[in-house]
Amino acid sequence: MRILITAGPTREYLDDVRYLSNDSSGRMGYALASAARSAGHDVILVSGPVHLDPPHGCDCVFVSTTEQMRDACVSRFSECDGVIAAAAVCDYKPLNRVPGKISKTGGPITLEMIETDDVLAELGRLKGSRWVLGFALEAANAIENALQKLRAKNCDWIILNGPAAIGAESNSVEVLDVSGRVVTSFSGPKVAVAGHLISWLGDNARQADRG
Repeated sequence: MRILITAGPTREYLDDVRYLSNDSSGRMGYALASAARSAGHDVILVSGPVHLDPPHGCDCVFVSTTEQMRDACVSRFSECDGVIAAAAVCDYKPLNRVPGKISKTGGPITLEMIETDDVLAELGRLKGSRWVLGFALEAANAIENALQKLRAKNCDWIILNGPAAIGAESNSVEVLDVSGRVVTSFSGPKVAVAGHLISWLGDNARQADRG
């Protein structure tokens, strides 16, 4: 298969030197890309800013903002059999980016925020006969929220994990399908979890409900 994988965080700039982001290390997405290559798949890796070496043999596209990630994914998705959306993209960005650097004024400032592009939802709309495997990081009502995300974004499966995964070396995940069933689960170092997920995906991707 040829697999599109997203990884890492995105950044949304307040001015030319400050930005909003999150603590995603990119380890899960990079581990998935490496495992997919080891399993013989072709990989297009679209990565936000991380401190990791690119997995050997991947076609890597490096981006910073959510809009850049969306554009890179949309432009390459037609080449692929499916996507694993492991990136932790910013959900909001400042309405206006200030040129230069915001100076101190001695008082508070107010930021007006708007939603960013929904990368996963866009790929779900475009998927056609391709499969879509999303990630959901949930802290409360985890399964309910993950299923809502799966259905709203037209995924075939969603991988549920928790806040403890951010920046960590290990992860514990459950894979949910469109019926709401937990079809499999894995725990351990992210490299091992990635290997299990890619093996499971290889057995199940061609049976996805592509309605």
